Amino acid sequence: MSDTCVPHHDWFNAFLTFGLCCGLVISYLPQHFRIIHAKSSEGFSPVFLLLGTTSAASGMFNMITLQAPIVKCCRVVSFGSCAEMTAGVVQVGLQWFCFGIVFVLYMMYYPEHLKYIIKGSEETELLTPIHTKEPVRSEEWRLSIILAWITAAHLAFVSLTTIYLLSTAPASPTGTISPQTATWATLLGVSSALLAAVQYAPQLLHTYRTKLVGALSIPMMMIQTPGGILMVISIVLRPGTNWTSEFSFIRLFFCCAQDQKTQTQDSRYSLLLRLDNIRSSRHPPRLPPFHVHRLEDPSTQAPYR
Repeated sequence: MSDTCVPHHDWFNAFLTFGLCCGLVISYLPQHFRIIHAKSSEGFSPVFLLLGTTSAASGMFNMITLQAPIVKCCRVVSFGSCAEMTAGVVQVGLQWFCFGIVFVLYMMYYPEHLKYIIKGSEETELLTPIHTKEPVRSEEWRLSIILAWITAAHLAFVSLTTIYLLSTAPASPTGTISPQTATWATLLGVSSALLAAVQYAPQLLHTYRTKLVGALSIPMMMIQTPGGILMVISIVLRPGTNWTSEFSFIRLFFCCAQDQKTQTQDSRYSLLLRLDNIRSSRHPPRLPPFHVHRLEDPSTQAPYR
């Protein structure tokens, strides 16, 4: 058994990772329930979902690539040691899976009345105009379908490339990965961080344009904001990782904090507008009395008939 496969029991990190995995699932449940209960995913930006899913997928395969020598040790260690050693992969895998479910629910519960628009057309035959109306896909629904295919293609590309590099890399007696595999892991980590850095910008812009607040679940943002720092600590304490695995979660923490602040302010503003409308409906403004003036003929000083 190589030194890489020698079990190192870190109970603090094990309990921290277990708590983060449970908290990660719990944090996404309000968002999933919100979409399913409302039977509508209106308010989400498809670009935001694309960036979030691809960022999570890149971060997951970055962790898989860096910890591949440790994952291979599951063939020679006990199940408990294997679960402890590969908990980091499970942690980032849950992040990708839960966010991917949001994208799937977005496509499933996209409002029907926003999928198509009625486009009128004229067909002239024998000088007789015929007006027909045919439904065509709306611009946003068409964009959502394209981005969904891009997300699937990205997942297939990074997974196949990772499998190829790990399967063809020569075995190292020291338990390290090859330079080509290390370069691929760095590319995945940097791309995950860059995608996470700009992930929430399209959602904020979409919310500003459509004036639809409340698409993102505030309880989810409140749980994930401090959870991002704990996730960074858990990854730092895990052997086999480097700065590329940690940087994306640091950027994600600041983005979550900023988006939580924006969503809270928008919800507060929406609530104030709703209360003002209720107050206006209960106490309508009193209009001045309406007086009827009779017009008179200036020549006879008699009213018009």
